[in-house]
Amino acid sequence: MKKRKCIELFAGAGGLALGLEQAGFEEIALVEIDHVACETLRINRPHWNVLEEDVVEFTKRDLLKEFNLKKGELDLVSGGYPCQSFSYAGKKLGFDDIRGTMFYYYADFLKQLQPKMFIAENVKGLTTHDNGKTIQTMIDVFEELGYNVQWEVLNAWDYGVAEKRQRVVIIGIRKDLKDKVKFEYPLPHDYKPVLKDVLQNVPESIGAKYPESKKKVFDLVPPGGCWRDLPEEIAKDYMKSCYYMGGGRTGIARRLSWNEPSLTLTCSPMMKQTDRCHPDESRPLTTREYARIQSFPDEWQFAGKMNEIYKQIGNAVPVNLAKCVGESILNALNEGVV
Repeated sequence: MKKRKCIELFAGAGGLALGLEQAGFEEIALVEIDHVACETLRINRPHWNVLEEDVVEFTKRDLLKEFNLKKGELDLVSGGYPCQSFSYAGKKLGFDDIRGTMFYYYADFLKQLQPKMFIAENVKGLTTHDNGKTIQTMIDVFEELGYNVQWEVLNAWDYGVAEKRQRVVIIGIRKDLKDKVKFEYPLPHDYKPVLKDVLQNVPESIGAKYPESKKKVFDLVPPGGCWRDLPEEIAKDYMKSCYYMGGGRTGIARRLSWNEPSLTLTCSPMMKQTDRCHPDESRPLTTREYARIQSFPDEWQFAGKMNEIYKQIGNAVPVNLAKCVGESILNALNEGVV
């Protein structure tokens, strides 16, 4: 089997890239604008070609010459572009109409390089944004650029990640390969880990701390509980105006449970609407516990200050999910003998 090559955009702290590497891809370049995230990539993979660049400026170059590639030679482009809404008034919204969005620059990589396949990961909300018009625009642009496109919402919990994290995974196959390359999304695993499976013997690391007043509130919340388990007066005082709003708001004063997966990790474990308290102790999850839940190996180190580390991990694609999807992509390419 020849080594399959990948270029990644919006690489972040490397969750997607590491998963694809574990699946068998060779990362020949990773483009990321954030300096701290680039340092994380360099610390862990000194041999990776980490390009600390603004993708907006990068696409102005001749990408084939930049990467020493022939058009259509690259196996895969990967990345999770930031999602911005589009303005639909009086526009057909083909490739030329999406300029100025981060999606445009991802699409421009495809236009210039014409890889055999691509993977684009994004939040589940993309599928319903503007009544489905946003994702349909993206599909139309991908089709315009020469790709057959399919997408599914995958839950990381189904793929060896102790976290309920739903993401849309968009796969494109170049149209000239449609009779050869058949991609199938990975089947959910029978084994679905919970926190007690991944938070044993976690290496010590920095972590946020609650102020004493908040700690006293969490002392009253049982594992798996939230604000609903608090005495009424304490709940009203903690939640302020949120107490009288509709909806479940079960992320507020939420203590995780050993026997369940984590709720989706965010860029901070202390945001009031999305509290993620340790199952036993009245404290937020540490940075290393965050990494374990996102299925990063313990040896994967993160550069930056505490808040920057939380942000890198919270924004990452879970490594195990990326590996599973990467294996399916690799199988499709290899079985197609392209």
